[in-house]
Amino acid sequence: MRRITMAFLATVTLIVLLFSYPTSTNRVASAASVATTTGVSTSSSSSAAPSGSSTSSGTSSGSSGGSGGPTGTTSSSTTSAAMSYTGTAVDTQYGPVQVRITVSGSKITAATAVEYPSGNGRDQEINATAIPQLNSEVVQKQTASIDMVSGATYTSTGYLQSLQSAIDQAHL
Repeated sequence: MRRITMAFLATVTLIVLLFSYPTSTNRVASAASVATTTGVSTSSSSSAAPSGSSTSSGTSSGSSGGSGGPTGTTSSSTTSAAMSYTGTAVDTQYGPVQVRITVSGSKITAATAVEYPSGNGRDQEINATAIPQLNSEVVQKQTASIDMVSGATYTSTGYLQSLQSAIDQAHL
């Protein structure tokens, strides 16, 4: 009788613990979404575009329709102009991915994912690690031949395709 009682209590305890475990769909992750949106709008509004060029801005909640192209920004530290090229938005299983690169001369000086999956806490958790790794590797290697991030296969694939589109626009 004692064994039956202990087994019953252990089972009830495990069931309670199982139902109280938070899943990725139950998490509220508005802080990461706000930071992502703010970072995109800040970077696009702080760059000065020369007359005659248009700036395109993608956000993590919508699609820019694949409109990409050069956006000129004048660099204050050098006499050459830094140009930004936005790759086409690539649809993945979890949402679109779009990359913008900044080129000065023939060198990639910055890479930024302007649009990527962030619909739930799990997407935000994965991409909070994957996107900075991909961005820094592009600047390091100066090419689209970079390693994919383990655990972020769909984001990495979309990132590489959009990156190649931006590099093609820059004629690098």
